[in-house]
Amino acid sequence: MSKKCFFVFILLYGFLYSNSQAQQIHIPEYENQADLSVFVVDYKSQADLLVYKVKYDHQAKGNAGKWFFAEHESSADKTIWFADYKSNADLKIFFVEYKSQAGWKNEQKKYLLY
Repeated sequence: MSKKCFFVFILLYGFLYSNSQAQQIHIPEYENQADLSVFVVDYKSQADLLVYKVKYDHQAKGNAGKWFFAEHESSADKTIWFADYKSNADLKIFFVEYKSQAGWKNEQKKYLLY
């Protein structure tokens, strides 16, 4: 029963906040200050999200894998910590070379960046 409730909560949360701009990312000084942990995988096929690093904050709109790394936590939507091990990460990412390659490969993890 609890898994069903959790799944419903995630769906509702995603629906209510689907216009959120959770793509401005900050890396805090300490792990316990992060909203979630990510691990950079070696191959695209292993990733939940393909990430493209944009140069300007206005290019990081929506939840589509285009990240702008904010210098200050106050201007970021999410704080992330780069995990040392894949098993410790909430999200597995792969950095891509082109903006058109960015996007979700595992839609079930999309709620992590809302």
